Amino acid sequence: MPQPRSLAEMPLGASISSTTLMVDAAWRALAYCLHPRVIYLSLLPLLLAAVGLGLLSWFGWEPGVAAVRQALDSWGISHAVLTWLDRAGLGFLRTAAAPFLLVLMIVPLVIVLCLLLVAGLMTPSLVKLVRQRRFPQLLDREATPWWRSLLWSAGASLTALALFVVSLPLWLIPIFAVLVPPVIWGWLTYRVMAFDTLVDVATPQERDALLKRHHTSLLGMGVLCGYIGAAPAALWAMGALTVILAPLMLLLSVWLYTLVFAFSSLWFAHFLLAALQAQRQLAQTVSGDMVDINKGISS
Repeated sequence: MPQPRSLAEMPLGASISSTTLMVDAAWRALAYCLHPRVIYLSLLPLLLAAVGLGLLSWFGWEPGVAAVRQALDSWGISHAVLTWLDRAGLGFLRTAAAPFLLVLMIVPLVIVLCLLLVAGLMTPSLVKLVRQRRFPQLLDREATPWWRSLLWSAGASLTALALFVVSLPLWLIPIFAVLVPPVIWGWLTYRVMAFDTLVDVATPQERDALLKRHHTSLLGMGVLCGYIGAAPAALWAMGALTVILAPLMLLLSVWLYTLVFAFSSLWFAHFLLAALQAQRQLAQTVSGDMVDINKGISS
């Protein structure tokens, strides 16, 4: 018997494991990243972020650096550390400390802004692309107002920022610095992408059932996307050149983060739409079996 060529062609009632869905959705998301529409859409958040960061760099960079430097000088512990660096012949680190810390505070905000832009501008278009090409038979089950999705994304983002602030002391411990940020961003990615993918195509009951059934896999996907999203941070390991080119580096980081989020959106779209189709097929099969049983009983 020939095997189905894709998950979309699985027979009614077929059971699809989360692992199979994850692998299948991942390679499809990578392939879709080369689609012209995806490349085009990835430039829109970049343009908006570039304007915002440009205004921030033009009007707020020098005052921001001065404020951070003043805070460092007035804080006893940091002042002692900076004085020790001067005595050790590492005075150049004093100069770089304030810009580096300012960038360190700005980058998480930029990540959240980028995620909101992707969720608001890219995710609906990418989900529509996946539906048109793979799941044209999936019909809308609920028309959700745009503000509901915005509130969901904003609430998840504020929660992630709160977790980020609370966890900052743990970043001084190397193992937590490696584990905590990707987990937070991964949780945020999972919450935002999953909701926006299913916001129109699934009923609240279907969405809750899918998120409950595949919770572990979806969270794992989000964490993996969080680690992938941490890759652009390597740009900030270029030493003094990073400080000199901080606005350009920040802009490049936003673009890389946007591409990562585009992949994340496509990954969640392929996963959740395939899972939704399988869930509906299974429900249809069970419903048909119940009808047959009832007919048998009545006869």
